Amino acid sequence: VQLAESGGGLVPAGGSLRLSCAASGGIFSDYAVAWFRRGPGKERDFVSFMSWSGSEPTFIRYTDSAKGRFTISRDNSQNTVYLQMNSLKPDDTAVYYCAATFRGVGSSREIDYRYWGQGTQVTVSS
Repeated sequence: VQLAESGGGLVPAGGSLRLSCAASGGIFSDYAVAWFRRGPGKERDFVSFMSWSGSEPTFIRYTDSAKGRFTISRDNSQNTVYLQMNSLKPDDTAVYYCAATFRGVGSSREIDYRYWGQGTQVTVSS
């Protein structure tokens, strides 16, 4: 499966962005999908994941800094996963990556994901 992120950009602090992760070459509903990010000079960190069974999500998790501000969702008909980001802060500045693993239950660990997108840049100005 191939993943392609989009939706990044430059926003002021307090603004919002919605990132998209479009999949091709596979049926997205068979995959657990996650978002990670790499800030300037930092390691790549977990942001959120969603796993799926049938037509309902099974697990949704967020890192503490994303709780209450970010929402992960998916549209299986469009083979796309979204990350709605509200109340953005300068610390959210990073390249955001989506990742997928086949029939996974979801994980916050990079090693558990086989497929990765190229990333989309999010810059939050103060």
